[in-house]
Amino acid sequence: MDHTASVTSDSKPDAVSHKRRRCGQLTSAEIIQAIEKLQKRCIIKFTESHIHIICNHDASEGGVQVWSQVKVQSLFSDYRIQSNSNNEITILISPEALLLALRSAWNPASLDSTPETVMKLAKKNDQAVLSFDISGSMSSGRMVRVGHDVRIEVMKPSDVQKLTEPMCPEPDVHILLPPLQKLRTIVERLRPLSDIIAVRCNNNGKLQISVQTEGVSVDTQWSGCMNPKMAQEGASQNPDADGDVERPDPDHLFSVLISIKSFIKFLNSHVLSSTTIACICQGHCVILYVYIGDVADAGGVLTFYIPAHIDS
Repeated sequence: MDHTASVTSDSKPDAVSHKRRRCGQLTSAEIIQAIEKLQKRCIIKFTESHIHIICNHDASEGGVQVWSQVKVQSLFSDYRIQSNSNNEITILISPEALLLALRSAWNPASLDSTPETVMKLAKKNDQAVLSFDISGSMSSGRMVRVGHDVRIEVMKPSDVQKLTEPMCPEPDVHILLPPLQKLRTIVERLRPLSDIIAVRCNNNGKLQISVQTEGVSVDTQWSGCMNPKMAQEGASQNPDADGDVERPDPDHLFSVLISIKSFIKFLNSHVLSSTTIACICQGHCVILYVYIGDVADAGGVLTFYIPAHIDS
């Protein structure tokens, strides 16, 4: 899909526009679909090089947060931004409404060609909107244009500065997850059994997903998963450390209990994931990095924070 983007602020002569670039296979609809169910409004921050999508509201299911950054060239073929605030503009928007607008360009059944979508920040009847202009041709050759306006709120720079990612301890283990769609199928089958799921893994490539209640205990296990290098490097970050530093037992399983509903909502990101790395901070949270494209040359990454369930 050919995307262009243009954003202007509600009061100052700020603007986001675009430079012509080759568009990749990734669609913005797939990214929004991955986070659409988390909360009613999300934050999108436009900068010169990246688009940041943030879900940080405490009311989101299980306290799940998302902090993502996507390279501009992964989404837009023509992009330019101008702003009085360091060429940055941040908005609050309904992900559900945004997804509806994007889907009309993502899979237009009536169009014969890949449509071009132009996005602009505009003001209509004193209301700030993201305005989408979608054009394409039908099989008859007739051109079709569709317009969508999605209501938004432009955030003040002082409020944007207050946005901070969750503070987490150093992860105990990192592991490469199996394909998320397969993982989602398994977790969906466990959902009727309990509201809480245990995620366990070690530094020897073992991953366990478990549900345990008074009447049932179910364990699903993968072996031979990859532990990224950073999992082993974390213990050697101390500059005073020497080669005799004792490493933890690679077979020791680190674990965290989390909401199964939260985990399933994260697993919706299977629509765009090719590589996902899970990090366990035992008893505190699970951090999940969903890479857009190959890790070595990723078009962006969505970082999910799922807090631990404290068993009373």
